[in-house]
Amino acid sequence: MKKLSILSLLLMLCITFSYAQSKKVAVVTFYAVKKIGVADFGSAATIAVSKLVDDPNFNMSPLLVNFHDQFFNTYSKEFPFELLPETQVITNADYKAFTPAGEATGGVLKDNYNIAIEGYKVVLPLMGHSNEDALLKIFSQADGVMKVYIDFDLVKIGFGGMGVVKVNAHANIALFNKAGDKVFSIKEDAKSKGGSALIGGVPVLTAEKILPMCESALTELMNALQKDLPKMVKKSDSKL
Repeated sequence: MKKLSILSLLLMLCITFSYAQSKKVAVVTFYAVKKIGVADFGSAATIAVSKLVDDPNFNMSPLLVNFHDQFFNTYSKEFPFELLPETQVITNADYKAFTPAGEATGGVLKDNYNIAIEGYKVVLPLMGHSNEDALLKIFSQADGVMKVYIDFDLVKIGFGGMGVVKVNAHANIALFNKAGDKVFSIKEDAKSKGGSALIGGVPVLTAEKILPMCESALTELMNALQKDLPKMVKKSDSKL
């Protein structure tokens, strides 16, 4: 009788473990915001970063690819659920036909501020959950959908017109369950090691100055995520 009870307990544990491991999540967007945030630096800085977006030397794609590879090869192992294979997501016919709300795909308002990993849609963080609801229907075989993007802004170190600016990198990772409820929303950030001087209180916003700072900030961010992510997602499977 005692042996039977032990076997029953082991079987229940195996079933529970198998259930937890069987949960699947579809990553439905993976992109970088190319326009650097300069809210604290005035109109001249706003005009400069708008021009920077169109500068061919300001190529943020390698940074995004680096973060993408780190995410799927390293960070994904910390999740208490499995991610659907990327090919299964980006080759899905309904996903390919899907046009997210808020995305300008043509004309003078065409979005050039955001760059996505090839095959992914840019699904912006909008009020309401119409995009998430539609994507949950497209990937009905999954237990949830995940949105991932990175963005950057400038922060001032110093007082008055003196000091330097650094780039602050942000990782944004949000998971929604089948009911459309948010399971978690992670925003981790890290600053670049190097900085750039302020000239008359205005930062120098050239590709040569800003891009290496973005790269440095992203490196620091990826190191921080590797350390902090396991505790951030520890109990998320229970909400899926």
